[in-house]
Amino acid sequence: MSMLVDASALLQPRQDGGVERWAEQLLARTKVALLLADHERLLYANPAARRLLGWGEAEPLSGLTLLSAVAPEDRARLAEQLQRRLAGEPGHFWDLQGLRRDGVRLDLRLYGQRVRVDGRVADLITLFDISETREALRQAEWQADLLARSEQLSHAGSYVLSWPEGVLRSSQGLRELTGERAATHLTGDGALAWVAPEDRARVAQAWQAATPGTPFELQHRALGPAGQLLQLVHRGVLQPVSGPASGLQGIGLVRDITRQHEAEQRVQTLAQFDALTGLANRAHFLNQVASRSQIAHWDRVHYALMVVELPQVQELRGTLGHAAAENLLLAVASRLNQLARDHEVVARVSGLELALMTGTGATLSGEQAHERARALLGALQAPVQIGATELLPRCRIGLALYPGDGQDAVSLLEAAEKACALADETAGVAFAKPEAHAQALREMQLAAALRHAIEQDGLSLHYQPQVSLSSGELVGVEALLRWHGTPWGEVPPAEFIGVAERAGLIHALGQWVLRTACRQWGAWHRSGVPVPRVAVNVSPYQLGQGDLAAQVQQVLLDTDMDPRALGIELTESGVMDDPVRAGETLRELRALGVEVSLDDFGTGYSSLSALRSLPIDVVKLDRSFVSDMTLVPESASLIRAIILMAHGLHLKVLAEGVESEGQLSLLVGMGCDQIQGFWFSTPLPAEVLAERLRAGWRLDHQHTTRRDNRRTLLLVDDEENILAALKRLLRRDGYEILTATDATQALQCLAEHPVDVILSDQRMPGMTGVEFLHRAAALYPDTVRMTLSGFTDLQSIIDAVNEGSVYKFLTKPWEDDRLRAHVAEAFQRKGMADENRRLTDELATANSALARVNAQLSTALERQREQALLLQASVGGVREILDSLPVAVLGLDPEDLLVYANGRAHQLFPPGDLALGLPARPGVAALRGVGAVVQGDVHGQPCQVWRHCLAEPTGANRGEVLVCLPVSSASCPGDSP
Repeated sequence: MSMLVDASALLQPRQDGGVERWAEQLLARTKVALLLADHERLLYANPAARRLLGWGEAEPLSGLTLLSAVAPEDRARLAEQLQRRLAGEPGHFWDLQGLRRDGVRLDLRLYGQRVRVDGRVADLITLFDISETREALRQAEWQADLLARSEQLSHAGSYVLSWPEGVLRSSQGLRELTGERAATHLTGDGALAWVAPEDRARVAQAWQAATPGTPFELQHRALGPAGQLLQLVHRGVLQPVSGPASGLQGIGLVRDITRQHEAEQRVQTLAQFDALTGLANRAHFLNQVASRSQIAHWDRVHYALMVVELPQVQELRGTLGHAAAENLLLAVASRLNQLARDHEVVARVSGLELALMTGTGATLSGEQAHERARALLGALQAPVQIGATELLPRCRIGLALYPGDGQDAVSLLEAAEKACALADETAGVAFAKPEAHAQALREMQLAAALRHAIEQDGLSLHYQPQVSLSSGELVGVEALLRWHGTPWGEVPPAEFIGVAERAGLIHALGQWVLRTACRQWGAWHRSGVPVPRVAVNVSPYQLGQGDLAAQVQQVLLDTDMDPRALGIELTESGVMDDPVRAGETLRELRALGVEVSLDDFGTGYSSLSALRSLPIDVVKLDRSFVSDMTLVPESASLIRAIILMAHGLHLKVLAEGVESEGQLSLLVGMGCDQIQGFWFSTPLPAEVLAERLRAGWRLDHQHTTRRDNRRTLLLVDDEENILAALKRLLRRDGYEILTATDATQALQCLAEHPVDVILSDQRMPGMTGVEFLHRAAALYPDTVRMTLSGFTDLQSIIDAVNEGSVYKFLTKPWEDDRLRAHVAEAFQRKGMADENRRLTDELATANSALARVNAQLSTALERQREQALLLQASVGGVREILDSLPVAVLGLDPEDLLVYANGRAHQLFPPGDLALGLPARPGVAALRGVGAVVQGDVHGQPCQVWRHCLAEPTGANRGEVLVCLPVSSASCPGDSP
């Protein structure tokens, strides 16, 4: 039950004024604000309440209401509470927003109590201003929220540790980081339950050793909510507790640096290890090599460093793509890592190179290191499966030994890398050579000097003639680069061309050669020197740029050179690297009129189908085939096959490196088209070549054909008396007779002289007659070969006859007349074969010419068809334009026949007047006058007519055009004559 207080006595006048004044003074002086309200009507307000609410002390209560002292949003709540108090519900403290007279808000705490006044029930309200308390609470809540959010954003937490009791009070951030392990109140060892067990002793030791007022910091691991390990940075400080309770407390702050720690670990890993293979990188490997070298120096032992190079990786990037190349490198790196022994280190030291450092051992020798490298090479080159493709890795290993090949890590690794370049010559494994460093230094110096030579025209060109074997005339010269006047004397092209390729200068060098050769041709041409063509070599690097044709065209324009006087020579291997792209470039060159030659043919891997589709004019036989063709039948057979194939594809054949008359004779007999080599001329300076060309320099006629009117017989026998007898017997038949006493001398005669028939003995020292004739058949298949012998081993001779190496077998002693008849029959057979060959060559030449004519005719017909289609389209367009004109257009041929009338003419004239192909009707003829502009009449309508005569440049009449316009329709500009 609520206590009902009768307050009437406090408010009514009393007889004893002392008590009344005392009560009034008591209410006026109290600091507690009091209000007495009957529902919303105020019955009383003491001075403290008036001051609190901003009311005047003398202001009558009739002008004030209780609700005006409350913020609008709390007025309904105040009315509800008044209703409850008046209904007898016990009072309690409750808060609301007060509103002063000046509009300032304040936080109020109210307590209401039911009282009786003058027999009526009222509510006595006590007011407390709690604005400062509420503001402090809001500040505390804001700071707590700011701390929580800060901890959340920074992945941090905090706690307060009472000291030395060890009671820990954790923040929300710490509980979110570590879960329930960081409960609000934990004591003893449980206070560090959120720290990883192996680090709890360190954290406890840090607090025990802490000095009050001096912060400490450490890193340790902690357990996350799911039990995962976190990396934390932990800062703490002991500080005195202010207030009546003396003592110390610890303030701890932890921050989660797991991601930062992992990133640092990744950075550290990337700084020391290769991202693809996971092996040590070059810098980390060098550090390990340096440490190993120091240990080896102290222990006076040796170790080996191996570099494994994979050139195939670069090739795969251009064919199967980067993924295949990386997979191959990864597979080989994994194999090498598995093959490494204890205390050996494997690393990736460059894009194409892996390295292995052996352990230190006093017994390690060069032979042992080489044996180990050979074993590794065999294992690394086992097949690798890349997707659906099986690849055979190609590796080479360079070896360097400590301390002989290098005293420090850098020099030792560089020595092994340089040794890789020599591995191809030593079955894939090579030791470092002392001269490798000197060679590398020379190459760097050459590269720098070559760059200056290109920029300052410090190079020169020599020109080697190319001669036709059919006419003997010079058909061209090949421009060959020379570099002299250097500190090293004359540098051979084989050396500085390779330097230019490796130093990235080959493109500039090729441009210099092309431009210089074209300028030289222009100088020769202006001075009257008859140089038909200059051939320039182009490297595969220039061809691979894709803009070779545009560069050649620009140089031709700059030097004003006839494109037909330029030849471009490309190596077979360079073209076959990308036949499709090379074919496009070659077609562009051919379209310019430039001759295209395939250089070093036979040394690459040409596909016959690709060769057939490539736009090539000349095939150049590599000198390696020509050099031994007179001694090795296989080389001669290969050259003969190449010549036949090239002629079948309508290509010319030029043989390089011709250095003897025997080689020349063989090439003439095989039908080779052109030669180039020291036998005719070495490369010459421009001025020397010009002098010889002005003098009509050419190949002698005797060397341009294999046949002449003489019939040549070669007699081979090791007995001088038999040779003399045979020579006396056969001389009467008019033969030119050559003799040789052994097979070597006979082969030399065949190389130097055209021979029709060979008559050889069987039993000779060094080489039997059948063996000699076998070789002669391979080298000179057009000769007729016979053997004359008394030797009874007939089986080898019969086999030779059956194989075609021997035409006839004659026995000793011989009958003179019968022998003469056999020799005459052999010459007759040779003559018939020569005639058949001549007719065949003429037929092939005629067929080739016919094929070229047919191709030209097809091209011309196709061009005419295109022009006809274009003309037809043009005529159709003109007709459409004329039909759309608003004036009548008529066409008359020289014989006065009407050949054209447009749509407007058909509207203006009656159909009978416009009969195409017939003489002009009177209605049309009447419009023709002698002037350019006449007046006419078309069925009663006046017209203005423009007349234009068509005439050839020679004055011949081609007809005329009439343009008619009715006068009422419009007038045309220029209608006056």
